[in-house]
Amino acid sequence: MAKQDFNFQTPLRVRWMECDAQGIVFFGAYMNYLEVAESEYFRNLGFSIYRLAEKGFFDTAVVRLNAEYKAPARVDDMLDLFMRVNRIGNTSITFQMEIYLNGQNARGRSGSEQPLTTMETVIVGYDAASSGTRPVPDEIRLLVDHYESTGQVLPLDGFPALAQAAA
Repeated sequence: MAKQDFNFQTPLRVRWMECDAQGIVFFGAYMNYLEVAESEYFRNLGFSIYRLAEKGFFDTAVVRLNAEYKAPARVDDMLDLFMRVNRIGNTSITFQMEIYLNGQNARGRSGSEQPLTTMETVIVGYDAASSGTRPVPDEIRLLVDHYESTGQVLPLDGFPALAQAAA
């Protein structure tokens, strides 16, 4: 994909604890980057996915993750995490993330139009009581579909149950 295919991005600075002895981001740290991008994506829509889980409105579990590492990120690099929803099924949401160097990097590294890493993840609605899946709430589906098709965030006051859970 290209950067312009994403409506959402968030910055992140690589910290030393995320790197190996050579100062290159360790592969496991990318799971944290994915978590940051997903949570910020939902915050951009007006709610915390963690708060929804606390309130019993909607909880999730990761069921699949694919990552392709194309070039290394290094300690102190400024990254841009680009995130989009590719698909919403009955119980699942599929995210696509691409990580790019941005123009404000240490040691003279410059931003690029080529991603350092691409990731796809699938989360499912999770019901802790039954250890089973549950449908994606229509309110979330409508907010995400509208945002992905227009780039505009709808106000939560049009979704009273979601707004109450997000409060």
